[in-house]
Amino acid sequence: MGNEKFSAVMGVLVPQIILLITENYPYDEMTATNEFYASKVYGVLEDEETKLWHFSPLTLFNMFDEEKRTGSFTFPEEA
Repeated sequence: MGNEKFSAVMGVLVPQIILLITENYPYDEMTATNEFYASKVYGVLEDEETKLWHFSPLTLFNMFDEEKRTGSFTFPEEA
């Protein structure tokens, strides 16, 4: 995928994940954004080669949630 398309995908995914964070954590949008950008999940998502962007916003939120609760996360198995 080209950089332009990847940026577009990230531009759609990230706001949806941040919305899920604000709905499930006592964070405002700015705090949720900072927390997500600082997460290991985002670090892996940001690397196009990992193909993590194929997962739904809910799956990515669940990975973020697991990281917040345990300090790490597992990659879901692809169907």
